[in-house]
Amino acid sequence: MPHAHHTLHWLWRELRIFIAISVATTVFFYVMNRDSFAANLIYSLCSTLFIQGLIEIGRYGLASLIRKRSPDNLEAQRNWPGWGLMAPWVVVSGVVGYIAGHMFGDLLTGAQHAPATIIDNPRAVLVSMTGVFVLSLGVTYFFYARGRMAAMETRTEAALRSAAESQLKLLESQLEPHMLFNTLANLRVLIAQDPPRAQAMLDRLIAFLRATLDASRSGSHSLSAEFARIGDYLELMQTRMGNRLSRQLDLPDDLVGLPVPPLLLQPLVENAIKHGLEPTVAGGWIRVSAQREGGTLVLSVRDTGAGISVGGTGPGALPPGDSRFGIQQVRERLAALYGKTASLELIAASDDEGGTLAIVRLPVS
Repeated sequence: MPHAHHTLHWLWRELRIFIAISVATTVFFYVMNRDSFAANLIYSLCSTLFIQGLIEIGRYGLASLIRKRSPDNLEAQRNWPGWGLMAPWVVVSGVVGYIAGHMFGDLLTGAQHAPATIIDNPRAVLVSMTGVFVLSLGVTYFFYARGRMAAMETRTEAALRSAAESQLKLLESQLEPHMLFNTLANLRVLIAQDPPRAQAMLDRLIAFLRATLDASRSGSHSLSAEFARIGDYLELMQTRMGNRLSRQLDLPDDLVGLPVPPLLLQPLVENAIKHGLEPTVAGGWIRVSAQREGGTLVLSVRDTGAGISVGGTGPGALPPGDSRFGIQQVRERLAALYGKTASLELIAASDDEGGTLAIVRLPVS
């Protein structure tokens, strides 16, 4: 149905152009021939139809030939063969279309206005041909200008998409070193305290980085892959924290295939560990869950750690001393990908267990 609507819109636009040109040529022929307005309308419709048809056939045909020889030609891609070919074709189309249109008009009206009847009047022929050339050039330039505007809009949209993608890649490239530095800092401490556990943590780190390499290079992956990477990271942290860390991942079966940006929840899980659970002696638990609310995917990261200060409670609040990198990174990625249709909210948990709740909302693709 959208394709049919586009076709009808194109036909209506072309019809308006055709009517405007026909009215102009009707006035021109009326002044030249001094016949009835109805007869001149017939001649103008016929001439306009032939001239415009020949110009369009030549434009598309020549552009098609150029595309076969030079597929990268930008002008040919938007069906414009260039003025070097179109200028002589406009002259040919104008002369042939004018004569053919008048001859066809003679068949319809039974009159004799074909160029052969006015050959004895060079001034009339000159004026008629001049009018035809001006009309033909005007029609051609109109389509040329419209094509250039469409091409400029396409290039602008492509540039905006490229800028957004570049910004997104920059944000993703910043995420991996941030996570890696935190993990290596934990590993450095553990080497001195418990070498066997440090060895196990190093093995898990290698496996985690290997698993996330492909994900970080793609534009999106499934929600099940996102949860798998979070599970790998939490296993890595389990080696560091031992019994102080409990974890739970809740992913409904009907959501496993939904596409999400890779490593989107990683900074939120890191913040929950670094600012929530590690500062507390007893540790606590972290739960990562997903649910669907209408056309919105809701992802949440809940921990029972130190929580956020009362003064910082509310959407977007951060734990004291946080570098803000992780939260800001998630927000900027959401903005680059989804605009205002996605959000991140960070609030203090309202139950007795305390801690922090991070909620990401994004549209379901």
